[in-house]
Amino acid sequence: MLMVIQSGGVVPFILLLLLVECSARPLYPLPSKMENKNRQPLQTSRPYNIAHRGSNGEIPEETAAAYMRAIEEGADFIETDILASKDGVLICFHDVTLDDTTDIDEHKEFADRKRTYDVQGINTTGYFTVDFTLKELKSLRVKQRYSFRDQQFNGKFQIITFEEFISIALDATRVVGIYPEIKNPVLINQHVKWPGGKRFEDKFLETLKNYGYKGSYMSKDWLKQPVFIQSFAPTSLIYISNETDLPKIFLIDDVTIPTQDTNQSYWEITSDAYLNFIKEYVVGIGPWKDTVVPVVNNYLQTPTDLVARAHACNLQVHPYTYRDESLFLHYNFNQDPYTEYDYWINKIGVDGLFTDFTGSLHKFQQWNSPLSPDDEDPSALLRKVALLISKYKKK
Repeated sequence: MLMVIQSGGVVPFILLLLLVECSARPLYPLPSKMENKNRQPLQTSRPYNIAHRGSNGEIPEETAAAYMRAIEEGADFIETDILASKDGVLICFHDVTLDDTTDIDEHKEFADRKRTYDVQGINTTGYFTVDFTLKELKSLRVKQRYSFRDQQFNGKFQIITFEEFISIALDATRVVGIYPEIKNPVLINQHVKWPGGKRFEDKFLETLKNYGYKGSYMSKDWLKQPVFIQSFAPTSLIYISNETDLPKIFLIDDVTIPTQDTNQSYWEITSDAYLNFIKEYVVGIGPWKDTVVPVVNNYLQTPTDLVARAHACNLQVHPYTYRDESLFLHYNFNQDPYTEYDYWINKIGVDGLFTDFTGSLHKFQQWNSPLSPDDEDPSALLRKVALLISKYKKK
């Protein structure tokens, strides 16, 4: 049984993870193939709460603990970035290099592994995941990206595999979706080779298929095991569209950054013509939020019409990334993340939000979303109100 992390000390599930990760066996067993008909279904009546790299505002990103915490806090989807090891195992890690979020510098046995590769047109030097086997990657420990966040879990958790990530979602007591990104496919396909000439994208889809992910958006199969496949690379999205009908999201970077595989500008890929083209392959877009509503001197400016134009093409909009700290909150929100969520959900009208703080978004939505049909029963409504109030009573 998972337990909520308390600020006053180390909690049981964290200790359990440490014990398991120190053993030789895999972190998670393969999920049961038995269907649990009692699992609470995915909510689809309000914008999706997407746990960006897990609950990484509290626990180091893309670790088992961060994802388990996000599920406890009410995430609809847990989001991850998929890269590959030297021996072709798919892993959950954001950066193509290990330097910023692992203890690689403390491993002198790897001192000669530093390389310089072209990454999206930029010569980048560091310790690349593609130069390490899974066994070597498992010997590293993950640390918090930002120094102003909780550092107590640094060095506690391993890098996890794509399969371990999937198992976390499938082993949850309710239906939890996954939101994996095909990360830097150009780089991965250049440096990692699989038997039979398979591509990174092929291995990615093979893993999803092996775990039973199938079906178009909102189909019966999809609702049992929800997934959005995301990528900044249009070529990858089009390629996998010929292999699966699973829903896909086209990620859109800042206005100064072209697409990593086709070298198209922001203005081209957000044009009406391109949105009409890409809608044949994807169900939505995932733009950087400061391009949806421009920012000058940390103040929001007049919103663009990107959300309206995307919706006119029947495309969902899932902006990234929402963070609670005042460093990331624009002055308009008076350092209040709830005010930011209210703005984006109720004024801009987005369909999902990538957040580092799953619990904050979940609490906001619990208090502010319209009532569901089940709440129309007076006794059910009273029970729900009583439950919410009980969480805030002083102990």
